[in-house]
Amino acid sequence: MIFYLSEFGENPAALLVYVAATAVAIFTGLAFHEFSHAWAANELGDNTAARAGRLTLNPLAHLDPIGSALVLLFGFGWAKPTPVNPWRLRGGPRRGNAIVAFAGPASNFFFAALAALPLRFGLVETRYLSIDSIIRRGSGEDFLFLFLFFIISINILLGIFNLIPIPPLDGFKVAVGLLPREAARAFERIEPWGPGILMSLIAIGFIAPQLSPIGWLIDLVYDDIFNFIL
Repeated sequence: MIFYLSEFGENPAALLVYVAATAVAIFTGLAFHEFSHAWAANELGDNTAARAGRLTLNPLAHLDPIGSALVLLFGFGWAKPTPVNPWRLRGGPRRGNAIVAFAGPASNFFFAALAALPLRFGLVETRYLSIDSIIRRGSGEDFLFLFLFFIISINILLGIFNLIPIPPLDGFKVAVGLLPREAARAFERIEPWGPGILMSLIAIGFIAPQLSPIGWLIDLVYDDIFNFIL
């Protein structure tokens, strides 16, 4: 978040809206994401997460203090990984694990769609034509629109980011489950290198945003998903 402070210089109250929306996205979006992993696994026959107390919407059961702080400060982070025993899943360890993995990002898109309902049906409106204008000059009811916009945006970003097929992100398990068996086995060989690859790509995004492959991917699909939800 520290990289966006300059955007709110003309209207500090809008910064408070952004902080509040980010906090809600962390305590609800990430918690719902991990709960969805646990729920999907339990429905497919693996109660490992349920026995560990993770089949709950209580954010305290899912949030990692360091990962949550990083989301608040830098826009990326993590929650506690949901424990899953893929060998107990109906459908087999590859396909079952893919379904459990996909449930997390899908929950973020669902949460974004839920937050978008007041905007979609005109229950919350703004007099301004752009988000930049609200940030600079908005007040009162405009801030409720801005609050919901940030929650929608953050959850879409979380969903897209987690679907990137790089371990340890959910997209890697989804890809392994969808690829033909031999291709999946070959793809799984990158797993030990995944965290290093991911951190390198994130670092590129901070150092040279215009060269970030993750940024390109998000830009490629974000607008389409946002417009579909709204």
